[in-house]
Amino acid sequence: MSSTSTETEVIKSDKYPAAIPYIIGNEAAERFSFYGMRSILSIFLVAQFFNPTGNPALVAVAEAKSNEQVHLFVALAYFTPMIGAIMADWFFGKYKVILYVSVIYCVGHLFLALFDHDLTWFGYGLTLIAIGAGGIKSCVSANMGDQFNKTNEHLISKVYGWFYFAINSGSVLSNFFIPILYKNYGASVAFGIPGILMALATLIFWLGRKKYIIVPPSGVNFDLAKIKDGLAAAGRVLVVFMFIPLFWALWDQNLSEWVLQASHLDLELWGGVTALPSQVQLANPVFLVSFLPIFTYVIYPFLEKIRIIPTPLRKIGVGLFLTGASFIIIAQVQEAIDAGGHPSIWKQIFAYLILAWGEILVWVTCLEYAYTNSPKYMKSTMAAIGLLTVSLGNYLVALMNESISNGGYFAQYTGASYYWFFVKLMFIEAVIFVLVSKFIKEKRYVGED
Repeated sequence: MSSTSTETEVIKSDKYPAAIPYIIGNEAAERFSFYGMRSILSIFLVAQFFNPTGNPALVAVAEAKSNEQVHLFVALAYFTPMIGAIMADWFFGKYKVILYVSVIYCVGHLFLALFDHDLTWFGYGLTLIAIGAGGIKSCVSANMGDQFNKTNEHLISKVYGWFYFAINSGSVLSNFFIPILYKNYGASVAFGIPGILMALATLIFWLGRKKYIIVPPSGVNFDLAKIKDGLAAAGRVLVVFMFIPLFWALWDQNLSEWVLQASHLDLELWGGVTALPSQVQLANPVFLVSFLPIFTYVIYPFLEKIRIIPTPLRKIGVGLFLTGASFIIIAQVQEAIDAGGHPSIWKQIFAYLILAWGEILVWVTCLEYAYTNSPKYMKSTMAAIGLLTVSLGNYLVALMNESISNGGYFAQYTGASYYWFFVKLMFIEAVIFVLVSKFIKEKRYVGED
């Protein structure tokens, strides 16, 4: 009996897969390109196309039009992962899909740099970026999970933490430098540099081609047992993911609505040092980079020691409440602006801190959850379903801003009432999630043959 037990026992290893540095390096450069472009997008659209004369009477409508375009772009960028996932899981495999659509991504950046005075062609560039960025999103995190097996699966949580660390390291650098380039050298340079970083990301990914554990595509599979198991897994994950679109409806406003709000604030940081409105969003990735290791290596282990197990569902529930709390601060800041004041940027920065905590608890957890709770032939598809929640959240906000710009129903939600509307929605949802999560069952699929 003991001999059989020894033979079947899995020997744990603390050695990380050889491909991880290439995957994380690729992600850091790609995120630099995406967030660098996006850091100036809202302000650029207003200044270049929707209110180039700076007419005060057009500010509200111009900002609503800009927000609508930005959220539609993000909605498309997070809808296309479903197509990329199907292509990867069924036909080409993750490696080929990531490599091929990266080229489309680079062409999109080129269009932004060349056509910064032509809204139509600039829009084509955004569309290509959305296709490229979206096409690889579901595949990259799943490809990283594929590098693990039963011997080192205990390292997955740490690696997903570092994966998100890489995302936000790229975001930190781009959010600092790209607004400066835009101010000093214009839009073509500011949009061109992210394109160069996307080309670098493609190169880094290609250099790791001999290190990857490549899971071949399954083909169009009608195995009834697999379909039944896959649907059961999808059902379990979807119960969780149905609560995530509203999280993204709030979160993605920090890269659009919050940026435009910052243009009405006192931007002095200290001693006469001031920030550009589009640089304030730098606070989010800075806080993420700073607190991810603290959550991973300090807070979670401490909670386990005192027997409060930080399960994925508990993390997500707390994260939803924190996300709503960040919008309470933003709504209060907007109330001061509506009254004719110029609140300190530090109040908005505090909201970024709370939002970052919420993001760590909600989305970093969801990345891991989507991978570990889906069978190997559905991992990219399940990741795409997770990203589809981003698309749905942004589409809802785009529709709301379209209504505002056209004087529709949501035109009543301007100024502070706009943000209070989202505060109420989030706290209602968070309470419902806590109640529902008690009945959600989990099943892990890691290191399958």
